[in-house]
Amino acid sequence: MRKYVAFLCIMLFSFDAKTQSIENIQKIENYLNNMKSLEATFVQMASNGATAEGRLFIKKPNKIRMEYAEPTNVLIVGDGDFIIYNDLDLDQVTHIDYSDIPASMILSNQIKIDNDKIKIIDFYQDSGSTSITLDYTEKGDIGPITLVFSNNPLELKQWKIVDPQSVEVSVSLYDAKKDFELNDNVFKFKNKKNSSRNFKKKK
Repeated sequence: MRKYVAFLCIMLFSFDAKTQSIENIQKIENYLNNMKSLEATFVQMASNGATAEGRLFIKKPNKIRMEYAEPTNVLIVGDGDFIIYNDLDLDQVTHIDYSDIPASMILSNQIKIDNDKIKIIDFYQDSGSTSITLDYTEKGDIGPITLVFSNNPLELKQWKIVDPQSVEVSVSLYDAKKDFELNDNVFKFKNKKNSSRNFKKKK
């Protein structure tokens, strides 16, 4: 009898945990789908020791701008058609398809987690934060992405990816504000060395 009661408790606990996870996943979906724009300071850290910081701008659908502060002379602009990677030191421009960038999923107007294309491979929550790791079923060279949120209020605080060289890169967001008007000119790329960047690294 005791074994049966213990087994029943375990089953009920497992069911409740699964239900809670579904509810939390729905909250994350709603947050991402309802977010129209975002601006924040970011700090980027890599497992190989590289660090950088800058300013992030997002406008849905599919527009992103990352202005890196010196000495990282890089500008990334996504205009809706391509993501443009501009190495200002080399004066070199590379066009990247959105499907090759894991973090591009957060730029979509309609995000659906755990479907035939995106699967949840890890989920963790404590009193202060929630993290969810997503993998692409048709990923090619794209690795999984982990999204980290604060709980109260629910806000995107960080994403982590593993690049093709197996280097883990995390981008943490600070002083974020969302859902305000952003001019489309912010996401237009101009190929003029050092002319498109105005973010200065904090001293």
